[in-house]
Amino acid sequence: MDKNFFCAERETDLTEKRRLDRQGQILSWLRLLSFFLSLLALAAAWDTGAVWLYLSAVALAACFTALLHRHSKLFEKRLLLESHISALSGFLARFSGEWHDFCVTGAAYLKDDIPQAQDLHLFGADSIYQYICAARTKAGRDRLAAALAPFPADCARAKRRQDAVKELIARPKLVLDLMASADLLPDGHDTEPLLSALQKNTQAPYTGTAFIAWVLPAALALAVGGAALSLIGWSAPALLILLQILIAFGLGSRTAKAQKPLAAMHRELRLYEHLFERLENSTFQSPHLAALQSQLKDGSAARSLHHLSVLAEHARTRHNLIFLLLANALYLSDLHFAYRIARWQEKAADRLGDWLSVWAEVEVLLSFSTIGLTRRTYTFPELLTDDAPHIDGKGLTHLLIPEEHAVPNDIETTAGTRIITGSNMSGKTTYLRTIASSCVLAYAGAPVPGEHLRLSPLHIFTSIRVTDDVAQGLSTFYAEILRIKSMMEFKKKNLPMLIVIDEIFKGTNSADRLIGAREAITRLTGENFITLVSTHDFELCSIETSAAPVTNWHFEESYENDKLLFDYKIKEGRCTTRNAQYLLKMAGIME
Repeated sequence: MDKNFFCAERETDLTEKRRLDRQGQILSWLRLLSFFLSLLALAAAWDTGAVWLYLSAVALAACFTALLHRHSKLFEKRLLLESHISALSGFLARFSGEWHDFCVTGAAYLKDDIPQAQDLHLFGADSIYQYICAARTKAGRDRLAAALAPFPADCARAKRRQDAVKELIARPKLVLDLMASADLLPDGHDTEPLLSALQKNTQAPYTGTAFIAWVLPAALALAVGGAALSLIGWSAPALLILLQILIAFGLGSRTAKAQKPLAAMHRELRLYEHLFERLENSTFQSPHLAALQSQLKDGSAARSLHHLSVLAEHARTRHNLIFLLLANALYLSDLHFAYRIARWQEKAADRLGDWLSVWAEVEVLLSFSTIGLTRRTYTFPELLTDDAPHIDGKGLTHLLIPEEHAVPNDIETTAGTRIITGSNMSGKTTYLRTIASSCVLAYAGAPVPGEHLRLSPLHIFTSIRVTDDVAQGLSTFYAEILRIKSMMEFKKKNLPMLIVIDEIFKGTNSADRLIGAREAITRLTGENFITLVSTHDFELCSIETSAAPVTNWHFEESYENDKLLFDYKIKEGRCTTRNAQYLLKMAGIME
């Protein structure tokens, strides 16, 4: 997607925002004017007794009410527009590099037992998660984090997601609309408390609720009518009002308990209603999106959430003491709404979790679509079903490197080991991360920056960012040993693996490093593994095994006008250049 699309959309939105601001100012002045004129008309009517002045006061009051309603609608429209602008700004930030300032980094998903996440910058500051995350809810963020796993959990689901993401990328305005609406939800919104509360008490809160709630207010209406016609005294309506107040407050703790969870969620429920309505009214071609839509439509999710949001609005207004007294005194409102909540629970409470799960999945798809909407070159990987290890990629780049600065590289390999040599800063580590992170995105169902990618299911193991641990008494070398050991332990399962090791055993002396590296590489070379190892030790280029082939690849540099230049392109064969001394001279450490 071209950056210009988002720039043009943002300018259009800013123009519309300025128009709404002007309209809002006019409405504010008209509302204020109608209010004061209605007061003046009422005062004049009081003094003169003129009927036309009373009618004018009523008309002006009605005009004030209409203007108030229109201003409220305008405010909601403006709020959504601001959220739409914010979504556009998020995409532009991905183009400019300002995405590093996004507050949602996914750092909480970093686990000590999954070092691949840190090695490949999956989570945390300046991570893939931070770049792509468009999820607003906690459930959506959790699901997105689960998708970015170094293991191919469900390739069939990944293929379904691919088709869905393709459709979303082709419909950027729909993506923006959904993101904008969702952005009005509280940051990291957790729906579990609401689900927990609503999935309890799926029966009416007490026997006879419906009968009492309808019969007594009806009796009160008849009593008031009878008293007005002088058929009975006013004591009967007064007694019925007192009885209803006593019943309402006698059962107040139970009715309040039924409504309390909704009181704090009325706004969120209305937003979910709008999101579900948008999804239900859209037309989808991809099977996955169509299936998600069907889950919402079959249960009339939007309509059901509308009914629940109305109940939530009442629950919120209970905090107004005057409303609480009058509503219960006249028609036992608490009993009515408690019964309606119980009926809603009976019909739809079990489905609410499924509906919210649908939205969490949509948030994952929206997040993946950001890749295709911010990269001109991307591909949807072909996920092979055979067990033979295979990776075939062309023009792959790393998502976190700006597209204009990224150097595309290829890979075509089956089972075996690839020894990658090269000078410092030549691109070895970036290449390893590009290959491994592309595999992670592929297994999640996301597009991958590149021209082409075919791969089989591979369990990814890495040893890249290995550091010592003073608290645990671990040296860097021993930490590396533990990483290699975990690979060898998993090897026993005889499952296909992608093993990525950067600067193998860099934490020890050269003699021990060579001995240990030879042994480790030999053991991690087999017909079920693709092993990528970068090293400065050219001696490792001569390793040979009978289990699977070992090939050599390299990065190189050149010198021009006393400057060190890199092309960052991987090539066949061994590296024949070294640049450490040159870098030392550039730094002034050597002469």
